[in-house]
Amino acid sequence: MLGKAVIFPDRLQVKYQEVEIPDPAPNDVVIEVQHSWISIGTESSYFRGERVNGEEPYREGSPWPFPYAPGYQKVGTVLSVGDAVSGLKPGDRVFASVSRISGMFKPKGGHVNPAVTEASEVWKLPPGLPAIAYSGMVLTQVGYNCGSRPPVNPQDLAVVIGDGLVGHWAAQTLRHRGARVVVLGRHDERLALLPDSIQGLNLRHRSVKEALSACGSISIVVDTVGSMSTVQDILPGMIRGGHWVSAGFLGETGMVDIQKLRNQEITLYTPSGWTKERMDRTLEGIHEGWLQTEALITHRFPVEHAEEAWRLISDKSRHCLGVVLDW
Repeated sequence: MLGKAVIFPDRLQVKYQEVEIPDPAPNDVVIEVQHSWISIGTESSYFRGERVNGEEPYREGSPWPFPYAPGYQKVGTVLSVGDAVSGLKPGDRVFASVSRISGMFKPKGGHVNPAVTEASEVWKLPPGLPAIAYSGMVLTQVGYNCGSRPPVNPQDLAVVIGDGLVGHWAAQTLRHRGARVVVLGRHDERLALLPDSIQGLNLRHRSVKEALSACGSISIVVDTVGSMSTVQDILPGMIRGGHWVSAGFLGETGMVDIQKLRNQEITLYTPSGWTKERMDRTLEGIHEGWLQTEALITHRFPVEHAEEAWRLISDKSRHCLGVVLDW
């Protein structure tokens, strides 16, 4: 069948174009997409040609990964379900992960309509909030995963490195679990979007040591941006038996000296990907209101203007955080 998709035909190029979509299988759900949420960090690395497959960095001599269908999260309405699908029906509001597409470097993509998606990667949305609140749910789950890994005692101090979406959602999760939370960022506009109960500190104005000097002993550090230097600055201020969660993309620079961690008995967590259980809990968190998503959407574009959205994302002098395409 024919559909429409946002495609990277080559490095630093974006097109909204007609594409071929494989016919649905018995275990597939066909969805009319309403909103798709751009995962700026992951999709930008493909946009720049830095990755080939998942977390693997591009190396000279590897197949050039284009044309590429970026993305992995969207919401919409069920049009039809396969004979092997139960629990979903036409008209249901749903979240979907990647969906099928032909003629690309990889056979699945995110910003594709209609979405032909395996039922195991489709979640029925509860009533109440608008569907757009769930449109970034895979990425929300990444933040939830980071914030749910370490044990939390009441009023433990947790430091989150990074004021991007994953940093926000990791901070929200830790705060919900009872921690005192400080977010280290580099953008006043992003830090201003934190809830009042979470403190934001801008590292453009002070060093890590200066920023954290009045905060007390640190029990948890969550690195969402892959900044080993910032983690190294924080480690001396961590309590014995503390916890380090590393989720940022480190490429080939993520060398860890295990003995330094052993000296302080620090536990290292390396969350990655998603599971059904975590996605279920993330959906509940959004529905219950302690995972806040809509407040982090700074820009919305008609999908026909996807190229304009990527011009915004690529212009580091302009502020953006949550960027959603409306179909």
